[in-house]
Amino acid sequence: MLVGPTASGKSALALEIAERMGGRILSLDSMQVYRGMDIGTAKPTAAERERVPHSMIDLVDPAEEFSVRDFQLRARDAIAASDEPMILAGGSGLHMRAVIDPLEFLPTDDLVRAELEEAPLSALVEELLAADPAAGECVDLANARRVIRAVEVYRLTSRTPTALADDPQRRSVSRYEPRYRCRIVGVDPGPALAERIDRRLTDMLDRGFYEEVEGLSGRLGRTAAQAVGYRELAAVVSRESTLDAAIDDVRRATMGLARRQRAWFRRDPRVRWLDPLRDDVVAAVMEQA
Repeated sequence: MLVGPTASGKSALALEIAERMGGRILSLDSMQVYRGMDIGTAKPTAAERERVPHSMIDLVDPAEEFSVRDFQLRARDAIAASDEPMILAGGSGLHMRAVIDPLEFLPTDDLVRAELEEAPLSALVEELLAADPAAGECVDLANARRVIRAVEVYRLTSRTPTALADDPQRRSVSRYEPRYRCRIVGVDPGPALAERIDRRLTDMLDRGFYEEVEGLSGRLGRTAAQAVGYRELAAVVSRESTLDAAIDDVRRATMGLARRQRAWFRRDPRVRWLDPLRDDVVAAVMEQA
């Protein structure tokens, strides 16, 4: 399995390793599941997918919602259906763990969610604290989205934020028994990452990233519309921003994403880190397999 921050070289490395092993790649990317979102998600090209079969690519239209639970079920089905070596590669730590760890996804209900979204934040905070006085230690009570989700879970399951935080499976990844036998290799070029992000963004724009976002205008659902790059360039399409300003916003948002990805994977003691710029990186990764 190959993980790490965006633009660290995971995809190219996974492609070469899969070819050598005669295997296939399962994308651990939350946005590559959407059809038409190709350039901005750094989706493997048709030629690359011809070289190596890929799973979890182009599953749904961008107007559809595709939850982590949906991803978990489809990815596990793909693994079960394959007799070939499977290289999981991507930058979403949550989706990685959804596939390989025994993660339980708490229920959701559209009617309950709609009711909560209409309620004042203060009333929801009051309800949450009445059920769980220590909820503020687990939930940012100023963040409406997180409060709504916490109240939704409580109403549907009677489980409070404190009770969920005290669940041993949720406290420490080191206590998990993985669903699959696997080795996890992290790749991170360190300070060179910023330059790689800039170079990749320039290449995406040259290949028509803005035009791709323009063509998807009005077709992006709630989740797809939040994808890094698409969100910022959509503001240009709607004339709320200029292209130059949006490009700067994309660059900052991508660096922010990389920082979050680094923090997530660095907390996982199973990840063994390698420099993707070393000359023998392919051999070094394969030694970990």
